[in-house]
Amino acid sequence: MKKSYFIWLAIYGVVWVFAYLAFPSGINKIQLTSMCVFFIILFILPITANKPIWQTILFSIQALTTIGVFHHMGSMFNPYVFLLHALIIAEAVFYLNRLKSFIVIGVQLICAFVIMMEANLSTTILVWYGLLYSLIITALFYFQTVHIRENELSKKYDVLLDEYRKMKRQLMIEEEQARLDERNMIGREIHDSVGHKLTALLMQFEAFRLNAVEQDKEKMTTLKELISQSLEETRKAVKSFKQPEVGGLQGIIRLIRKLEIESYMKIHFSVKHGAFAAPLSGEQSFAIYRAVQEALTNIMKHSSTREARVMFESPGRSIFRFEVINQTTSNYHFQEGYGLKAMRERLEKVGGSLDVTQDEHQFRVKGVIRLIERGGQYD
Repeated sequence: MKKSYFIWLAIYGVVWVFAYLAFPSGINKIQLTSMCVFFIILFILPITANKPIWQTILFSIQALTTIGVFHHMGSMFNPYVFLLHALIIAEAVFYLNRLKSFIVIGVQLICAFVIMMEANLSTTILVWYGLLYSLIITALFYFQTVHIRENELSKKYDVLLDEYRKMKRQLMIEEEQARLDERNMIGREIHDSVGHKLTALLMQFEAFRLNAVEQDKEKMTTLKELISQSLEETRKAVKSFKQPEVGGLQGIIRLIRKLEIESYMKIHFSVKHGAFAAPLSGEQSFAIYRAVQEALTNIMKHSSTREARVMFESPGRSIFRFEVINQTTSNYHFQEGYGLKAMRERLEKVGGSLDVTQDEHQFRVKGVIRLIERGGQYD
């Protein structure tokens, strides 16, 4: 009622100005009192926004005040009383249900009948007003039916949207759990097969080294160290599998914060066009995280400057675009290695692409992912 109230107030103000100008002479005390009651009710109506019974009573009283304003005018009939009654009916139909609207319309029709009877209007004019009233009431009730139907559809849509969001969250949780279970299974397989075999191989090498001739012991020691390093790397890989997978846009923010604190990098991070509200799937978010992570790692390894710009945007929510830009010198030349190739393959798997460019001043890694509509493959 807050937004529409001022519209009603403005319309009432205009109609009352013209109604007052149509009076044959000044107004008496009864008319002034009735007008004051009408406007008092008009100003207190917002207080009763969620109280339909009180609104019904107030609309009915407003209709009754028109008798005090436009009655006792003799044969003069003020045509603007018709507009005021039509506005009262329109408000009742707009804010109240069908039954309460009929009550207000009934009171208003009685008031209109009393005012018209005293004005001694001709039968033709009375019939004309009656037809006009009927058309207005029919149109308003049709509007009320459509309005109620739209409200019901809006409520159903909100319920369905809420259910959709719950299901989507549940799907993401189940997806994450399935991914974690798969990682744990792979970690156990590596630990049980590769790790145990490397341990057995290490023990056999140690036994063989003890019985080997002196000139072969140095080579055996080197091979033993190589096996020990492989076993340690295998253990680290298994531990990394057991750690929770960090990804998504929130993971990128944590990564940037970590690089600025620990590696003393200066990163300018900007978000445009509602990138955080983009409907990215879990795979897409993780692919973006890995791409940005790889780009920043390359800057740390190969760039002479420890400064970068990271930008996210989602224009029209149809695509998601990210860029990692680093200032370079004119004599710097890059060659696409394993990291960039893996980054491109990962983005292509989730419906994206990667573009790596270099000019005299900048090295730019630009990724684009097409966002699928709801119910699509990545939603």
